Amino acid sequence: MEFFKIRRDIPFMENALVFNIISFLTFAAAVFFLVTRGLHLSVEFTGGTVMEVGYSQSADVEKVRRTVSGLGFSDVQVQNFGTSRDVLIRLPAQKGVSSAQQSDKVFAALQADDPGVTRRRTEFVGPQVGEELATDGLKALAMVVVGIMIYLAFRFEWKFAVAAIIANLHDVIIILGFFAFFQWEFSLAVLAAVLAVLGYSVNESVVIFDRIRENFRRYRKMNTVQIIDNAITSTISRTIITHGSTQIMVLSMLLFGGPTLYYFALALTIGILFGIYSSVFVAAAIAMWLGIKREDLVKSTAKKDEDPGDPNAGATV
Repeated sequence: MEFFKIRRDIPFMENALVFNIISFLTFAAAVFFLVTRGLHLSVEFTGGTVMEVGYSQSADVEKVRRTVSGLGFSDVQVQNFGTSRDVLIRLPAQKGVSSAQQSDKVFAALQADDPGVTRRRTEFVGPQVGEELATDGLKALAMVVVGIMIYLAFRFEWKFAVAAIIANLHDVIIILGFFAFFQWEFSLAVLAAVLAVLGYSVNESVVIFDRIRENFRRYRKMNTVQIIDNAITSTISRTIITHGSTQIMVLSMLLFGGPTLYYFALALTIGILFGIYSSVFVAAAIAMWLGIKREDLVKSTAKKDEDPGDPNAGATV
């Protein structure tokens, strides 16, 4: 399905060097902010108090959030849990204040607003648990990266695998750089969004790589730059349809999903935008600079295409 068809190939690779310099500078800035500012980790990673309260009717989550924030707690997470009458509250750890004191203070304020509120449970999430979550998250990220490299190396060629991983890590680091620079809260939901961006970004790279391989088999007289430009140009319509519809859905979560989904949707929005950019100007360009050529992708069909009775069989075209 295509909305439009471009008759003339767009010379993307002519400007690849300029765009990759911009990418390198953006990547370096993201690493700088990660090192100097660090991530603003949520309660799941740093430790704190988790409360579950119940209401007789549907809870006003915004009112609960304002009540808890008015007690002087910063970075409070308030969301529905299970049903609309159940609310989960996450409070960051405070020096000199125990978990019981925190929960009692919050529950007293909630009772003042609604005497019918009940406290279901109160738990303390220690820093050790948070450290384990951070470690497990890094392991999950590493396993995803290794899995993608193995998949691309088997399906295409190692040069494509290296190019795709560099492009995908470029997207991940830039997302983390945004969160470090603006000190947005980094939670488990944001980590899930980062992992989703990895899979989403590699999908766009695979589409372009697959078209490059197809072009190498179809257009014998084109050089590598022309092959890549044609592959990207011919998939633009598909890119607009796929990413446009996905971005509309993510933006709806960002604008109307409320505070619970805000940073999750924000990470996805940044990741999708940079995923499109990196697949074209980072992954494809790196594959070109690594020296990808027809022989790397059509080894199995090269011999079949040669006519044994043709005296020119095997000659270079």
